[in-house]
Amino acid sequence: MLLCFAVYKCVVSPTGDRLYITNPEQNKLLTLARDGTLLATYSDTALRDPSGLHVTPAGQVLVCGYLSDTVIQVGWEGESKLATLATQKDGVRYPYSVCYSSTTSSIIVGLIEDDTILVFRVE
Repeated sequence: MLLCFAVYKCVVSPTGDRLYITNPEQNKLLTLARDGTLLATYSDTALRDPSGLHVTPAGQVLVCGYLSDTVIQVGWEGESKLATLATQKDGVRYPYSVCYSSTTSSIIVGLIEDDTILVFRVE
């Protein structure tokens, strides 16, 4: 059986005007308008097999690169990388989920291969 994921994860911006979608088959993050119009496509070697996806209350887009062992921040427009937040040097190996906690000012990353959860404090 062949599995194909054109849409893997989908989140909505805090204002409700944008949809962010991971497409692991094509190593892309897509940004769509509410009506489904494609606004931007982002791809980067630092984002291989994008899996986890989260938008913070402030509109920051966080994406996991499952095969690149990265967590990156992409601009709200979905066109550019703003920062690499964590890599294999930080213990990130096969990240599958990401979430930001405003209560603890932390980025929480779930790793699928060894059932580990990493917590990174952010300033």
